[in-house]
Amino acid sequence: MPVDEALLAHLVATTGMSRAEAERVVEDVVAFHRESVEAFVRRRHGELKTYGAKNPEIFARVADELASRVVAAPPLTERQLRRLVYG
Repeated sequence: MPVDEALLAHLVATTGMSRAEAERVVEDVVAFHRESVEAFVRRRHGELKTYGAKNPEIFARVADELASRVVAAPPLTERQLRRLVYG
């Protein structure tokens, strides 16, 4: 995936990172946010379930988290979230 040259120049100029370091940081951030909605919902459901949270609480929290992601997912109902987890 090509990296935005303006972003790289900005990171190099404002952080003291080398160009290679800035490229790695951008690639890591992009990879972190590349997780699909389905994978995110399943992962977060499993994590929250591990700590004893119940489904209504989990689905409300996951819906809030999805809305605040850098590339926000479309609003999903509890039923849609449940289907992503349980099929």
